[in-house]
Amino acid sequence: MTRLAAALRGLTVTAAAVALTTAAVPEATGTVPKANAAVRGAMETAPPEFVALRDVDPTIRQEIRYFTPHNFMGVPVTGYRQPMCILTRDAARALHRAQVSFLRRGHTLKVYDCYRPQRAVNHFVDWAKDLKDQRMKGEFYPRIDKSTLFRDGYIAEKSGHSRGSTVDLTLVRLPGPPTRPYIPGEPLRKCYAPKAQRFPDNSLDMGTGFDCFDTLAHTLDPRVQGRQRANRLLLKQGLEKAGFRNYDKEWWHYTFTPETFPDTYFDFPVWRRALSGGH
Repeated sequence: MTRLAAALRGLTVTAAAVALTTAAVPEATGTVPKANAAVRGAMETAPPEFVALRDVDPTIRQEIRYFTPHNFMGVPVTGYRQPMCILTRDAARALHRAQVSFLRRGHTLKVYDCYRPQRAVNHFVDWAKDLKDQRMKGEFYPRIDKSTLFRDGYIAEKSGHSRGSTVDLTLVRLPGPPTRPYIPGEPLRKCYAPKAQRFPDNSLDMGTGFDCFDTLAHTLDPRVQGRQRANRLLLKQGLEKAGFRNYDKEWWHYTFTPETFPDTYFDFPVWRRALSGGH
């Protein structure tokens, strides 16, 4: 099967999946009441506006890093009970629209992180305060002093991910074999090294790996040129057409606007049971 045929086949599957999803998940009615900007306590169930991305578009690949130890802390993150992407329905449908366009060009989206519970953000904050724990420095922040992570904005006490419309993602050229699992304790490789020297990832070369705490990860950093810059712009332009806005200090970070919950930070865990009708 040619790459184009495979992509179109994926598109057909996606369309069918979305039709089924639309029938199963009714549109939200009325306006969403504005909640205060505080975190919505320790909760276990998501509001009905949240859905599993796989139910909306099963063709988008998922490599949920915070469920694994392959992240800047080196341990699975609190609140990630399953390796799945949860988003607000509006954001998930917009991501599907972008995926349809990318499939036609022989690419697929791959998400690294989606909704992130506040308990996970708290885990980040506690880790950042422990200056002795630098087990993953060699890969994720080789040139950054851990004591400056708060000052430089790499770690914060709240994250837009907790509102449900923000996603970290990249592009993979089809067919794209899966990325091999990270083995805890294996030699670390600088996240900004040439692609062949970084931890292997099946994505397009974006100039740095995901979650690279370095200015080279800024979306339009002038040092990133050629194919790497073109790949970043391909991702950016495709997502912007679908209604997403990029955070200019992270090439992988996008927020769908208008956000369903622009002022609310949620804390339900990441797993199927948190969703309405979850099993």
